[in-house]
Amino acid sequence: MNTGSDEPGEAIVTVDGSKPDGAAGEPQGEGLGSRAPEFVKARRMLHLSWQVGVFVIGLAVVGAGIVMLPLPGPGWVVIFGGMAIWATEFVWAQLVLRWTKRKVTEAAQRALDPKVRRRNITLTAIGLVIIAVLTGVYLWKFGFEMPWKIKDQ
Repeated sequence: MNTGSDEPGEAIVTVDGSKPDGAAGEPQGEGLGSRAPEFVKARRMLHLSWQVGVFVIGLAVVGAGIVMLPLPGPGWVVIFGGMAIWATEFVWAQLVLRWTKRKVTEAAQRALDPKVRRRNITLTAIGLVIIAVLTGVYLWKFGFEMPWKIKDQ
């Protein structure tokens, strides 16, 4: 629900009076859109090639992150790194990263809530007690034998 007109040269203002991201009068580096150098943006085919290159590199990084999810490695960090590469050129990736940052910040704030921290500490303590009991039962029944070396008893 924007007010004002969409005529070139006029700023778009939202209902609350602020300018949306990428609105006229806002510096390009702070809003949404391509962060390619100006000489690249000035030439259509060069800019298209630039976007294809950014997409392919971002896709390779995201693919590597997906492979790292079940394998050893920082999978999610690499995936978000690929998204950051895409965000240098594509508005949809910039919006996804903004949404992700907002959700991570909200989760961090919730995790710092004393009630949530108390619950998490309680659940961790219960989990550790369960693991200790299971380990004790295993050692009582089989001793220090590895599971793959246990003979039928």
